[in-house]
Amino acid sequence: MSKPESFKAGFVSVVGLPNVGKSTLVNHLIGSKLAIVSPKPQTTRGVIKGILTTDQAQIVFFDTAGIHSPKDKLGDFMVSAAKMTFEEADIIFMLVECQKPRHADVELAREIKKTGKRVFLVINKIDRIQKDLLLPLIVSYQGLMEFDEIVPVSALGGENMDRLLEITISKLPEAPALYPDDIISDQIQRDFIAEFIREKIFHYTQEEIPYSTAVVIEDMKERDEGGAYIRANIYVEKDSQKGILIGSGGAMIKKIGHDARCDIQQFMGYGGVYLDLQVKVEKHWRENIKSLKKFGYVQR
Repeated sequence: MSKPESFKAGFVSVVGLPNVGKSTLVNHLIGSKLAIVSPKPQTTRGVIKGILTTDQAQIVFFDTAGIHSPKDKLGDFMVSAAKMTFEEADIIFMLVECQKPRHADVELAREIKKTGKRVFLVINKIDRIQKDLLLPLIVSYQGLMEFDEIVPVSALGGENMDRLLEITISKLPEAPALYPDDIISDQIQRDFIAEFIREKIFHYTQEEIPYSTAVVIEDMKERDEGGAYIRANIYVEKDSQKGILIGSGGAMIKKIGHDARCDIQQFMGYGGVYLDLQVKVEKHWRENIKSLKKFGYVQR
């Protein structure tokens, strides 16, 4: 892809409270499923880089965990990792839902304002609100800080997303591309596969199970007869959680494995993936720094 002389490149941090649609927004802008999406809050744990390259620009989006009050060391990591993206970002998207500012939104706006960065208020899920209520909602947010742009969108439906992208590119600095044209993320293959498995756990299990689960890819290799062999350990905190995750006669883990394998095969571009899932107990891992490092949530 030839780059025009005025090519632009930069970083955009997408931040907001849990479950406001950050991953859905980034997935839509990139045009590919990079981050898992779930109606449950705090699905995203680390920072996922999504890279969009057009004829005019290359944008590296930081999809972050929801800003919340941490209840354990994993939560501390999630919030800290999200806020660390502020420093590198050229633009910060403060993503909110179509409702009046909550106390946590006010606190987040106050913190973002201190960065001195360009801040876009992106009001998501506008398909859920009457159009005549949108302007008063915008006014209620304008009192929080002076936003560089205010863009109402529907990340799920795609409404006004082209406009958001157009404005974002216009505000980026002129710079050469940071990554090759064909790269859409700097995540390694194992990370994507682990996330596919974790997404199915979020989909099929309830209460504390999804939040008490970590997935580690232990072995991955192509098979001589075609396809691939993947062995993954799913860690939970309690023996009772292990029983629920396996299910009666192994029914639950089979269901998770089947659906995850379908996504993995599509992602890898071929069939014949054999997915070997093992469930193990690592007590209180969300509070244990050693365990968090082993699962990739804290830098070693």
